[in-house]
Amino acid sequence: MTDTTQGAAEPVSVSSAWQLAKYGLVGLLFFVLLLAMLGWVTSYSAAGTRSTQAVDYATNTITLALSTEPPQLDSTRATDMVSGMLLGHTMEGLLRYGPDNELVPGMAESWDMDENGGTFHLRNDAYWSNGTPVTAHDFVFAWQTALNPDTASQYAFILFPIKNATGINEGEIEPGELGAKAVDDHTLEIELEQPTAYFLKLLAFPTYYPINEEFYRSTDGGYGAEAHTLIYNGPFKITKWVHDASLRLEKNELYWNRDQTRLDAIDYAYILSDANATLNLFATNKIVYAGLNSENLDRALRNRWHIKQHNDGSVFFLEINHRPDRITSNYNLRRALQLVHNPSELVYKVLKLPGNLPGESIFPVWLNGVEGRFRDEYPGPKYIINEEKAREHLAMAIEELGVDELPPLVLLSGDNPVSNKQSEYYQRLWKEKLGIEVKIDKQIFKLRLEKMTTGEFDIVAAGWGPDYHDVMTFGDLFASWNLNNRGRYANAEVDRHVAIAQSSSDPVERMEAMDRVQQLLHDDVAILVQYERGSVYVSDDRVKGVTRRAVGLDPDYTRAYIASDSED
Repeated sequence: MTDTTQGAAEPVSVSSAWQLAKYGLVGLLFFVLLLAMLGWVTSYSAAGTRSTQAVDYATNTITLALSTEPPQLDSTRATDMVSGMLLGHTMEGLLRYGPDNELVPGMAESWDMDENGGTFHLRNDAYWSNGTPVTAHDFVFAWQTALNPDTASQYAFILFPIKNATGINEGEIEPGELGAKAVDDHTLEIELEQPTAYFLKLLAFPTYYPINEEFYRSTDGGYGAEAHTLIYNGPFKITKWVHDASLRLEKNELYWNRDQTRLDAIDYAYILSDANATLNLFATNKIVYAGLNSENLDRALRNRWHIKQHNDGSVFFLEINHRPDRITSNYNLRRALQLVHNPSELVYKVLKLPGNLPGESIFPVWLNGVEGRFRDEYPGPKYIINEEKAREHLAMAIEELGVDELPPLVLLSGDNPVSNKQSEYYQRLWKEKLGIEVKIDKQIFKLRLEKMTTGEFDIVAAGWGPDYHDVMTFGDLFASWNLNNRGRYANAEVDRHVAIAQSSSDPVERMEAMDRVQQLLHDDVAILVQYERGSVYVSDDRVKGVTRRAVGLDPDYTRAYIASDSED
């Protein structure tokens, strides 16, 4: 999924507020008002008092912060990590991930699969949060809706293994011809377009979640935009959503596996992207989790907090716009940029955060290959720095473009400190090495996503988190038909090798095809890979049972609990 680390504006810090407060009664009143605006004092709702302490034993609630406002929570259209995380807590597909990162039964209690398809048997005790049974018809409706061209789902492609899905999405086949049939309320038959070795792994992804048709139509086009325009079949339900401010999850008592849900509520009382402000909330016992960056890592060390590390599986890259009307469609210009691209310098001298790895390939090092790790078996190309050759390619680009000098390149970026640091690094790099001016276009995540989709950039700072545990989750990202290919890169050879890896059951044939893809992406300068993200963070030790994973819901609080005094 599209990464959402590039987010909203920076709030006033607690320390700044104290400086204002110390000047007397007026300052004190201002301080109280400011804290109230930021949500740092206790707030009230019709349901009663809401604690803003990190852990509330009395109500069995933990408090967290979201890095950004989710654009919407319609599973047919969601593309970002925050939406995926919230959907993973509130919805459930045929399968889901268990505490040991294994696929386990979800809405389907059993199934039979072969290379042509399968039959899934839904459990009898599955209900939506409004009391309506979850049926096989809900899955068929959701998938047909996601494939409908009018939905414009950027994740429609993940349903393409199902028979006729591609034709439906292209408007050439009626939705009723989809190879997914509700035999009865509790029996779902799926026919595949071709053998798909990784199909079961797809079924835990949000685009495969069910949607109740009657409820969907009752929202009159507003499905997923508000808490009340959703019903839920997962461990939690959203009971409050104040846009750009807060969101609250409460235990779904109608969930079939509710005994495994040990928290009564998860209160996302803050929505803010600034890492220092988030860490202030953690330091003052307002939230149970905070990510760290190079600027505040020292603070965590000085406080002797227990710092944890996690590889979240994501790859970050500069996506280049290949549309014909953009100067970045010129190969020699892209090649010039590539020949001064230095992922090691970015990771070790700019980001300076433990766990990040310099990028070389769209395929991260943790992905499995034939017998071992894919990148061990197929290392792929390496970035080679050659400033003299870069200037030669730049001169050829200027001649081909018929200009005396290049116009400034537009680098679309987020507006948080980490994004600023990265974009300013590239602005300086390309100016110093090539004399190319770069205009940085800083946007909050939602607007950045809109501009990415409409192609309003020359280069965009982007990232991709894995959707399922197979090399294909990265391998098809820059296929010409993939709407997440925001730069509209198109290469028939890439498409051909993606198709081989999609349909083959031979592991060697599949991995050799993916090796060819990584070579083509490098040779064409489709993207510039920056780094593989390894995150460091602090979390409240009173909260146990949280699962971290590279694929699937992360962090996963569906089995989390607050430790008793004896465990603490």
